[in-house]
Amino acid sequence: MDLNPIKDAFDRVAKKQKMSASKTQEVVDQMMQEIEKSLEIMKAEHSGSEVDCKSVLGELKKELQEIAPLSQLEGTQKELNIALSKYPKQLEKSFNPDISKAYRNIDFDAHTVNQIIAGHFYRQGLFDVGDCFINEAKEPESTAALKSLFSDMYLILEAMKKRNLEPALNWAAANSNKLKENGSDLLLKLHCLQFVEILQGGSRSKALSYVRTHISPFGANHFSEIQKLMASLLWSGRLHHSPYSDLLSATNWNVVAEELTRQFCNLLGKSFESPLSVTIAAGFQGLPPLLKFMTVMAGKRQEWQSMKQLPVPVELDREFQFHSVFVCPVSKEQSTDENPRC
Repeated sequence: MDLNPIKDAFDRVAKKQKMSASKTQEVVDQMMQEIEKSLEIMKAEHSGSEVDCKSVLGELKKELQEIAPLSQLEGTQKELNIALSKYPKQLEKSFNPDISKAYRNIDFDAHTVNQIIAGHFYRQGLFDVGDCFINEAKEPESTAALKSLFSDMYLILEAMKKRNLEPALNWAAANSNKLKENGSDLLLKLHCLQFVEILQGGSRSKALSYVRTHISPFGANHFSEIQKLMASLLWSGRLHHSPYSDLLSATNWNVVAEELTRQFCNLLGKSFESPLSVTIAAGFQGLPPLLKFMTVMAGKRQEWQSMKQLPVPVELDREFQFHSVFVCPVSKEQSTDENPRC
């Protein structure tokens, strides 16, 4: 979906709003200047000078009429109103508010759907929301087992946010063999973060001891990384001003946290991405061509309900393509459950 027209329309509104605000401020400043001048004249009465307040106010009224604030603001306000009126039309043009015509009446397992929704909440760390959903959906307690699968992970991630790597290191060490099988160097990355924390604290001897104890076993496959850590020892306590200041970047923690989440889900037999998020994102991409088709074929709603295959090609990004599709080289038709080999 091309969102550039919406962005352009929004930018036009924002530009007109800034122009209107600037002009309004300019007019207000002019009025305030005249009012303050009149006040200064009227205050002179208290210093012994005779002042005709009525004439001063009359002169002020005349000056304000010459400024004509409403006339000055009318043009910019009109332009802003025009831009604002066009923006909702652009939104309606780009986003179909009624997607019901692309629905299909299909049977689905409500229990499975509830598990996916509850699992999504637990993946996001919204454990109270997940529990509430399970209770209101009247799902069995077995569904709540999803909570325990992710609660440990979030305890580890929360500890990492507080720069406490002990829970993460313990988990990675306990699952080191499985991590190696997956080709992950998560344990080394965690040890590197811990090394930097020690070094930044100013204890060079402790940092060197940590390298020898925990990081040197990775030397065979990660010599360059360890070499960099050893060189950074020379900058103990002042790593910010060293050629190795990138070791202090918060991005390093974010990358390791994401890797830990990915590997944790992998060892649980769960996908890294939430199935609910993937489904909604894929549907967002696939919905426009289906809506366009149903608009053209408005009189064939019944046929749409009974179709075995999508009537129009729906292109999805590669991250949403999980299975290969066999197309018969002769008939050029895709295989189906009823005719798997065409």
